[in-house]
Amino acid sequence: MCPRWQQAGRDGCYTGPFPLRESVCVSDTELPAWDDVAKAADRLALASSPAELHGALCGWLAAGGADAAGWLAAVMTDAALPAPEPGSALDRLRIVSAAQLGDPSFGFQLLLPDEAHIPLRAEALFAWCRAFLGGFGLAVGDKPLSEEGQEALSDLANLGAAQVDEADDGSDEEALAEIEEYLRMAVLLLHADCAMGAQHRQRLH
Repeated sequence: MCPRWQQAGRDGCYTGPFPLRESVCVSDTELPAWDDVAKAADRLALASSPAELHGALCGWLAAGGADAAGWLAAVMTDAALPAPEPGSALDRLRIVSAAQLGDPSFGFQLLLPDEAHIPLRAEALFAWCRAFLGGFGLAVGDKPLSEEGQEALSDLANLGAAQVDEADDGSDEEALAEIEEYLRMAVLLLHADCAMGAQHRQRLH
């Protein structure tokens, strides 16, 4: 099924170099709840949604950025931001995200709203992609990307430029799930390219 969301440079169908997995290995670690991250962001007056915070953090980590307690200041490019309190939602967001990216069972997950309304979830996914690109750009430097990594990054850019079809009646739930699955694998490949090395990248095939 092809989603009706418009993608820059695409014909409406989302394709990529990775086959979709029929079953997803679930990591033993769990991301903090959307609402908990949202409340933590509000307390710091951050103008970013939980999806954007997670996307930026994952982009930073995937590009080889430091897995450090003070990640928020680095990723948000605001030195005045304090390091999240140990055990807080934002601290757990970093710890779990780093663990999931390195999970040998491919347990990486996106932080998206538990929202049955598909267009809202899709909008959050596209915002996640845009934030990922920003975080990735901050940390990637001159690290080389494989041909597949370059294609994955291009696909992320296409998703970040996508628009939600306001007329969607929710019938594209399956298509959105497929895009989420592709995106998971694309992020893992970029993480392998920049942070883990070629041997780890071979395990993604």
